[in-house]
Amino acid sequence: MNERFGRVVDRGRIVINSLRHLWAEEHGQDVAEYAVMLAVILVIVIGTVRLIGGNANNVFSQVGSSLGQ
Repeated sequence: MNERFGRVVDRGRIVINSLRHLWAEEHGQDVAEYAVMLAVILVIVIGTVRLIGGNANNVFSQVGSSLGQ
């Protein structure tokens, strides 16, 4: 029973050391930062396109009606 407990403790230490290594790893943070930047850029672009898109539609409608006269 004592030997089995020792193996469980050793496996626990391995898991804890693996988690510490992953926590200290900085490569994954770069990916997350790029994903956040991409999301912010997409929100800005979509907002701009929606804002300009409505105005552009009005301008094209006015030009089309002027050409039709």
